[in-house]
Amino acid sequence: MPEYRAVRKQYSLIEICKKPGIAAEVTITAAEALGVDAAIIFADLLLPLEVMGLPFHFSVGEGPVIEQPVRGKDDIARLRPDRASDLGYVAEAVRRVCKHFGDSLPVIGFCGAPFTLASYMIEGGGSRNYVHTKKLMYSDPTEWSELLRKLVAVTSEYAAEQVRAGADVIQIFDSWVGCLSVEDYRRYVLPSTTELVKKLQMTGAPVIYFGTDSATLLSSMRETGAEVIGLDWRIPLDEGWRRVGFDRAVQGNLDPVLLFADWEELKSRAQNILQLAAGRPGHIFNLGHGIQPETPVENVKALAQFVQEHSAEYVAAHR
Repeated sequence: MPEYRAVRKQYSLIEICKKPGIAAEVTITAAEALGVDAAIIFADLLLPLEVMGLPFHFSVGEGPVIEQPVRGKDDIARLRPDRASDLGYVAEAVRRVCKHFGDSLPVIGFCGAPFTLASYMIEGGGSRNYVHTKKLMYSDPTEWSELLRKLVAVTSEYAAEQVRAGADVIQIFDSWVGCLSVEDYRRYVLPSTTELVKKLQMTGAPVIYFGTDSATLLSSMRETGAEVIGLDWRIPLDEGWRRVGFDRAVQGNLDPVLLFADWEELKSRAQNILQLAAGRPGHIFNLGHGIQPETPVENVKALAQFVQEHSAEYVAAHR
């Protein structure tokens, strides 16, 4: 969005996150301009790493870089789980956004899932095959568990503070979990993620749990107890919902790159998702992953308006 690009000329991504007034402004501007039904707070997934003693920076074209990645017992021992309160600037941004919208628009807080944050810490950034992460996971499950324990301690407090500041729901992003087999997910990841979900539910806020490339994991992800499971675009919405169970809500699942298509194609794909939802209660229409930087803004606005105007027709059609 032009408004966001103008802000980025003055501040880095991390600077925006750490300035509650700016983070709130960016959040509010996007939600109002796009006409969506909820605002998600502007923050970065990796902010908790910094307060745990693991600084990172963004490299142009490469994304986040951690200069001294976590590779073993001593590195894990040095990580601090007791400084979540240092992330209070995110909760303050949430507070400002909630004050602005009042009861007119829900506000979504978020945090990274234990596995995804751990993989960033261990790999030192993004990865294609997660060799270092899986090596630690397989070779030293005790230390792996300790790393995830510390991450749950920090992220649960961090996200709970967002709820106390007014967030209506918390979304947990497990961006890299699709690299795991079902067996590995259940053994090494499901217990800690379930613990995080349960801790957040104690705040009274519902939890959305989203993983990328997670079609094979959906029935296991359901076991976390999250009220909403996010679906990416790689699986038809109805099939994904069957795997999750129709007693849960789902979020998704338009391919973000379809926003670059012409309007007729985009509209057709949105209609298909609404048809697959078949009028069941509990479908949150959304993209199946993050929006791309060069996305035509007008297409996003048109999509939001189309879904708002026509989703009720699909509910009526299936009664």
